[in-house]
Formats: sequence, structure tokens, C-alpha cells
Amino acid sequence: MAKAEKSWEKRLSGSVDELAVHFVESLSFDRRLYKVDIVGSIAHAEMLAAQKLMTNAELAEIKRGLIEIGEEIAAGTFAFDVTQEDIHMAVESALIAKTGDAGRKLHTGRSRNDQVATDIRLWMRDEIEIMQTHITLLQRALVKLAEKYTDAVMPAYTHLQRAQPVSIASYLLSFVEMLARDWSRLKDCRKRLNVCPLGSGAVGGSTLPLDRTKTAELLGFADITYNSIDAVSDRDFCAEYIFCCSLIAAHLSRLAEDWILYTASEFGFIRTDDAYCTSSSMMPQKRNPDMLELIRGKTGTAYGALVAMLTIMKAQPSTYNRDLQEDKLHVFAASDNAAACLQMAEAIVSHTAFNTSKIAAGLDEGFLDATALAEYLVNRGVPFRQAHGIVGGLVAQCEKEGKQKLADLSIEQFKAACDKIHEDVYVALNPAGVCQAYKTLGSAGPTAAKAQIKYWKEKLKEQ
Repeated sequence: MAKAEKSWEKRLSGSVDELAVHFVESLSFDRRLYKVDIVGSIAHAEMLAAQKLMTNAELAEIKRGLIEIGEEIAAGTFAFDVTQEDIHMAVESALIAKTGDAGRKLHTGRSRNDQVATDIRLWMRDEIEIMQTHITLLQRALVKLAEKYTDAVMPAYTHLQRAQPVSIASYLLSFVEMLARDWSRLKDCRKRLNVCPLGSGAVGGSTLPLDRTKTAELLGFADITYNSIDAVSDRDFCAEYIFCCSLIAAHLSRLAEDWILYTASEFGFIRTDDAYCTSSSMMPQKRNPDMLELIRGKTGTAYGALVAMLTIMKAQPSTYNRDLQEDKLHVFAASDNAAACLQMAEAIVSHTAFNTSKIAAGLDEGFLDATALAEYLVNRGVPFRQAHGIVGGLVAQCEKEGKQKLADLSIEQFKAACDKIHEDVYVALNPAGVCQAYKTLGSAGPTAAKAQIKYWKEKLKEQ
């Protein structure tokens, strides 16, 4: 077999150092771009043929050869050679071996600089739609679980201290809201990246009569880039995409953190399926929420990729520099990480049950109805700040007397604190009743939860 020749090799003298060959190659990780690289090359060839820069017969040869290469790579029979450096040269070298001079014409008016900038946009455009599907499936799993617990009440926490009673459904729907922002953020990212840099060449464009608009239309881009200098070096969309993945990771980590706590004996709020737990190699009683812990831990992968991408970008002189080869490592890592965590989260949510009897038995702990008592006083003309102080004093009195809940106080003790309190106060001092009484739009009671479930079921059908 003839020695593989680099596209730039004739410019330099001497042999290529073996250490340098392996240091400079990206084929080991960018080969996953082969489909979009072939699609982009076919579009470029069609444009060249339309502009009379190659014949229709050469175009047919090129298309046939590229399709064959794609099939070989998919089948695992394609021989990758790191001396070709990247997926672009691997495909082109194989094409030339198949078609000769026709294949040698493919790179007309094109540089690897604008080629890779196009490939990564094509790949990311598709990847975003896949990621949005994973988000939607997790949202549906959360809505389905919420539907089982609209009337069940749990404590909500601020500062990890018991705060107010909420519907379990509302708690679950809070994550649906977070994920909706993630879905929308990805949509915005896709819109911004959906412009075609192909035809920008290495940096300054080309003297050949390339039809950039035609190429963009063939590849389904909404527009072209309008400055060749910026087009080949722009990786803003990579940083933006990794940021989207990082926020997905942050939201999943919050869910994981809650559920790791809620599965502990001290809480006992939920039980996840054994399929998503492990045990201990030493302690036979252990039932560890390792999948949730890994979702939480893998957030570091996303954040690391984001910092790495921003660091690569911050010191780039104009225009393209080889540093940008590293972008794909971090984009792929963040994307794979987010997709895996979304799928695992969906599986866990789909196989989790809330221990409503255990939760209900402990609802009187933590004075969850304190805010409702303050609002009871507001309804009787007491200024809120004054009502806040009265209720704060009553909570302190309960703690001093060893009482677990405000309802344990006698009516005389209530009246001593404020003469606006009457016997009907005990109706307000019931966490489940407080939850039912929420009136504001978007509040965390059963009525609002049922309305939100209906909304999300319809909304998620459209995604």
C-alpha cells in the first residue's frame, strides 16, 4: 500500500516525526463527524458542478464514492489511518483512491477551516434535536409521576429547612419548568448556529465563482455567514451549546441531590427501583442511590468542558488556529454526558414512588403552617410585618414548651398573643388544608398542580 500523503506535505522538507503524527491527529475522535462530512462534501460538489467547476460525470463519481465510503464506515470496514490527521482527509483520501482526478477536484474553493466549521454545525444541529427529545421524554415521565400525587402533600424546603406545605405534584412539576427552559435554550442555540460558513475558505474566501447560497440551501441552513475571517474561527455556538448542556446537568443534579436525600432513612420520602441502585461490597444492608450520585457527579464533566471551551477561545488571535481542533473533544464530552444523564433520569423517574404515608405522618413537624397563620391575621386586619412577629413568637413559645405544632397551643394562648385570633384558627393550622387553600397563580397546591398537569400534557404532545 502506498504511503498516505498529507495535503500540505510537499510544502515542508524532511520526514514527519512519528510523535508529531500522533500529537496532531484528531481522527481518533472526529471520525464521528463522518456522516455530516460526507453530506457537506456532496453539497459542495453539487455546487461546484452547477458552477461548471467540475463536470456532471465527475459529480456522479464523487457522489457514488462518498456514499460508498459512508457505508464502509458504518459497517466498520473502513481502514482509518491517523497519518491522515482528521476525518476530512480520511474521507478525501479514500475518495481519491476510488475516483482519481474527480476526487481531487472536491476540495476546490474549500479549506479544512470552513469544512470543519460547517461539519460541527451540521452535527450540532441534529444533536440538539436529539437532546430536545431526551428532555421531552423526561418531562413526560415527571408529569406522569406528578399525576399520581396531585392531592398528596409534602414539605417544601428553603435553606434545607422546612418551609411550607406543597403538593407533591407541584414539586415534580418544578423540574418540568426547569427542563422547559433547557429545551427552549437549545432551540435558541440551534437558531443562532444554523448559518453556513462553507465557501469562506481558509480565511479570505476564494477567487472562484462559488455559490455559497446554493450550498447553504442544499444543507438546510437558514443563511450564510457574511464575514469569512470570523466564519472559520467562530466557536461561540460551541460554547453556547456546552453551556446549554451544563445547565441541563445543573438541573438534573438538583433533582439528584433531592432524591439522594429523600431516599435516606432520615427522610424516607421516596423509593427508587433496585435497578437504579447498588449495594455495598462490605455492608450487606446498603441500598445506595449510585445512579443519582453519578448524575450529580457528572455535572463536573459538563462544567469542565465549558471552562475548557471558553479557555480555548479566549486567547485566539484572528482567525483560525489549530487550538480549535480541541473544540470537538469538549463539545462531544458535554453532549454525550447530558444525553446519558437525561436518559438515566427518565428511567429513574419512571420507576420511583413517593411514600405518602410516611410523608403525611411527619407533616406536623417544622411548623409548616406558620405562614398561613400570619396570613390568617392579615385577613383580620393585622399588618403583615406585625403578624409575622406574632407568629414568630408563637413558634418560639411552642419550642419552649416542647410542643411540636402550633395547633397544640390553646385558644387562650393564641388570644394572649393577639385578640384577633378566634376558634376558627385551628382550621388554618393544618398543612394539608393550607396546601388546598393556596389561591395565587402558579402556587404549589393541588388545584394549580392539576391545571399545570393538563397544560403540560398538551404542551408536550407538540414537542
